[in-house]
Amino acid sequence: MVVRKLTRSLNSFRCYSSASNIKVFDRHVKWLQKERAAHNPDSKYAEYLRDEINRRTIDRLAFLKTDFTNVLDFGAHSGNFEKLLCDPSRDAKDSQWEADRKLIKNKIGKIVMVESSESMLYKDLTSEFNNQLNIERIVADEENFDVPELSEPNQYDLIISNLSLHWINDLPEVYKKLYKCLKPDGCFIGSMFGGDTLFELRTSLQLAEIERYGGLSPRISPFVESSDVGNLMQKAGFQMLTVDAEELVVDYPNTYALMEDLQLMGENNSVLMTPPPLTKDLLLAIEPIYRELHGDKVTGHLPATYRFVYMIGWKPGKYLARPAKRGSANVSLKDALDGSITTATTTLTEDEDPVQNKKD
Repeated sequence: MVVRKLTRSLNSFRCYSSASNIKVFDRHVKWLQKERAAHNPDSKYAEYLRDEINRRTIDRLAFLKTDFTNVLDFGAHSGNFEKLLCDPSRDAKDSQWEADRKLIKNKIGKIVMVESSESMLYKDLTSEFNNQLNIERIVADEENFDVPELSEPNQYDLIISNLSLHWINDLPEVYKKLYKCLKPDGCFIGSMFGGDTLFELRTSLQLAEIERYGGLSPRISPFVESSDVGNLMQKAGFQMLTVDAEELVVDYPNTYALMEDLQLMGENNSVLMTPPPLTKDLLLAIEPIYRELHGDKVTGHLPATYRFVYMIGWKPGKYLARPAKRGSANVSLKDALDGSITTATTTLTEDEDPVQNKKD
């Protein structure tokens, strides 16, 4: 698989309302999918998305000045974050990565890894990173919070959650409970699939199903909107929020390889409204449609778009910055609008570096 481009996007599908008791996903089915993936020896070849997102998490954590005495990795999978912290294979090529990796690793006192799938959580128990970090593994459903490590307040300086929250039914409640787990001045940093993730596969499946059966089935799960993430975190109590989105396009040789990788990740569909099984007839119809609509005519590869929503939020405490009092400003708005203050405008274009334009 080849990463083709990186751009920004805020498109999405999944929405949230005040009715938090609505169930979208079958958590038992998702557990079975993870267990099946963990027992497949080929699953180690399908970790590229989780590894990439955890690398970016480490890059972002390098900007934080605080120590992380107690860390929660919520929805840890097999420990991608922990493995990358202890993996020196990229150090020779990227000195900045080496510095960031070692900085974060030395800051961490203890990591509590929480994952619903026991087989996935313990899949890499014999790997070297277990000897370099103080790790505790907890098997618990990410929706229930029925273990002390998730129910007691003010435990963690840092909570990490990468590519796990998109399978949560009651996301508003989970944000509230994660907020409760954080110590004052603690940080939550996470990511989840969002927006038009796998829109190429979605449209191809829909057209193929209409062609063969004359109807549609929910074969790809709904995803969160970036705007919803910020609203939900703010309602949970988080402050100094940062929410942004990125897009990653990965090339596959054919649709079978794409769907096989999703299965090896444990990221296949688990909506409650179970669709009919993918028949051989339907699979044969998907390939030419996907290739015609989205395929690269030069290389023959089939692109699949993954869109990620990143989030950072802080729990208020002694050291968290607070808004200044009304009337305490020492620069008037009139002076600013008259041009006595220099402002910087950043122009972003797809696949290009930011261009700084300063205007007097």
